Amino acid sequence: MSDPAVDGPESTEPASPAAEPPATDSSTDVSSSASGISSANTDGMVDEAVEGLEEQAGSGDPELDVLAATEAERDGYLSDLQRVTAEFANFRRQAERRNAEIGALARGGLAEKLLPVLDACDLAVEHGADDVAPIRASLVQALEMAGLEVLDPDGEPFDPNRHEAVLHEPAADGDEGQVVAEVLRRGYAWEGRVLRPAMVRVRG
Repeated sequence: MSDPAVDGPESTEPASPAAEPPATDSSTDVSSSASGISSANTDGMVDEAVEGLEEQAGSGDPELDVLAATEAERDGYLSDLQRVTAEFANFRRQAERRNAEIGALARGGLAEKLLPVLDACDLAVEHGADDVAPIRASLVQALEMAGLEVLDPDGEPFDPNRHEAVLHEPAADGDEGQVVAEVLRRGYAWEGRVLRPAMVRVRG
């Protein structure tokens, strides 16, 4: 058995406790971490939602996009077709009018070349060549059917656009303005265009 005197008196003071680490508020740390994670997740979800809406607004249903593109292309073709049709119709009208004018000028030029023949027929009839009268009548009839107009304005009001006055005489009682007193040479017009004015004697 050990000797109490040797072992010494037992210490009656309690042993000091070991140093403990400072206490931390674990609930606050967990809450902060959770808040950060929740905020990050929320921001990510919002970004994804916005991107999804932008994609839907930009592209939409692929089938609807194809349909819209097809309709736009169709409208473009229809607009081009209408424009080309209108231009062609306008070109055709201009061509028809131009061809009609060219044809009228050509026929009028031919009739104008025949005027000396008609003058010769008139002179022959005046000198008693009665057999020429039927030929002249047939020629004039054919030309009139094609557009010739004979200007024989005896007794009509004088028209400087269609008549050429080479002689003048005083006005007679009852005359109103200038009147054609005598036709010295017939005039001719073709479809409204005067080929040669009638040579006349004017009274008044």
